[in-house]
Amino acid sequence: MKLLDKYILLKFLTSFFFVVIVLVSVICVIDFTEKNDDFIQHNLSAGKIISEYYVNLFPYYANLLSPITVFIAVVFVTARLAARTEIVAILASGVSFKRLLVPYLMGAVVIGVATFGLIGWGIPIANKTRVAFEKKYIKNPYRYNARNIHIKIGPKSYIYMESYDNVNNVGYRFALETIDGTTLKRRMTSDAITWDSTRRAWKLSPQLVRTFDGQNEKLLSLPARDTTLNLYPKDFASTWRLEETLTLPELNAFIQQKIDRGADDTQVYLSAKYERFAYPFAILILTVIGVILSARKSRAGVGGQIALGFVLAFVFLIFVILSRNLAQVGDMSPMLAAWVPSMVFTFIGIVLYRFVPQ
Repeated sequence: MKLLDKYILLKFLTSFFFVVIVLVSVICVIDFTEKNDDFIQHNLSAGKIISEYYVNLFPYYANLLSPITVFIAVVFVTARLAARTEIVAILASGVSFKRLLVPYLMGAVVIGVATFGLIGWGIPIANKTRVAFEKKYIKNPYRYNARNIHIKIGPKSYIYMESYDNVNNVGYRFALETIDGTTLKRRMTSDAITWDSTRRAWKLSPQLVRTFDGQNEKLLSLPARDTTLNLYPKDFASTWRLEETLTLPELNAFIQQKIDRGADDTQVYLSAKYERFAYPFAILILTVIGVILSARKSRAGVGGQIALGFVLAFVFLIFVILSRNLAQVGDMSPMLAAWVPSMVFTFIGIVLYRFVPQ
């Protein structure tokens, strides 16, 4: 690294951390004013609120806004260099614009790698505490209200429940079916199924078992008994922001479980997975665009260029939100949705690069 690289890299990283601290602190203050009534209602101490909620909320927002904060930091640093004609002096000394990008890209790689590590492992661990805090003190008590529930629990095993009470962990009008291809081989029905947390097993009320062999049918009545199934009360628990609490290996395993069970909400988790891979690349793209936009001295001054940076950064965030929503409702492939914002801004960067000083 040359002295110039160290100079720009240090300014870039310090500006990035400054922007993160300022922007996320403002968001946390706004969040506190919105939720203060909930904190007072539950008589929560300041220590509990800070240690269980805001300590974990800060990195969540820092990561969520990382493409925006990187872009703003790049625009801020480069615009100031351009305003003091330092960019002109650097280019006039024989340094190409591509070479000027090197320290910015180095900083973007450092931030991107850190972001990937945090979003894949660190932040989901912190989110477990934060989301649990929000469910307990901020959100209304969760009630599972789905009807006519069908879940695949094995290669040939399917369960059905008319309803499920997640407070008492009781399922009503339960049925366990064994289906080979398209042929029903066995069907066991029970009025209720209850989770025994001590034995970690399900307790079935008296059952009626029908076994089918071609045109023949056998009936068998069984008394109440305990049984184990590939089914747990957590399968009926709240999934609010669940994807944010899963590390990358946990998310992959959870997605596979959803696919095996034929769940219809897999898109949400696939979208969250692919976004974790797209985010670091978005940081690189926005870094380059930020340098391109602010490398020239502007009549609007540094303030005007920073304002432009804010606008474009939030346009990127809007693209992310729209793509995510399209993926979650099934109108777009989750992988494509995760990469669309980066693809669009990559194209913008290529177009803008044609007009930079060489």
